[in-house]
Amino acid sequence: VFLGMMGAGKSSIGNLVSKELNLKFIDIDTLIEDVSGMSISNIFTKKGENHFRNLEEKTTLKVLKTHNSVVSLGGGAFINEKIRKEILANNFSFWLSWNDTILLKRIKRSKKRPLALNLTDQEIKNLIKKRSKIYLKAHFKINCNKCTKTEIVKKIIKIYENNSIKS
Repeated sequence: VFLGMMGAGKSSIGNLVSKELNLKFIDIDTLIEDVSGMSISNIFTKKGENHFRNLEEKTTLKVLKTHNSVVSLGGGAFINEKIRKEILANNFSFWLSWNDTILLKRIKRSKKRPLALNLTDQEIKNLIKKRSKIYLKAHFKINCNKCTKTEIVKKIIKIYENNSIKS
């Protein structure tokens, strides 16, 4: 399971890792959009963040019961205690960690991030700091700064294979 801030590359890295390991890839945000027929931004705008978080919890907990798949969470999913407990008890979790400057650039470039659209740079940095304290609970922290996608994928696969053998 990949977790981290919006813009951390959870979907792209998760997809690459799933191909390398020949496992199914599930992107929670994409799944929510497919099932609801609405973009995440529209869900936030029309139904509110609470509605989205409930949908995210139900969808994520259901997906986590499927085995042999690579899952990419939305940026806020790991903050949810039920989701976090399920992941920590029954899955390998990887936090894709980047420095604030890189994340800020990525977040500000995207119009698809409803939570960050109206935030100042300082507010986004505060959100990163707050969430990072919870992301730290992931099984593995992957420092992505100065790494290519290929290098990040190799790090993750090495950790996964070394730990899969032991479990």
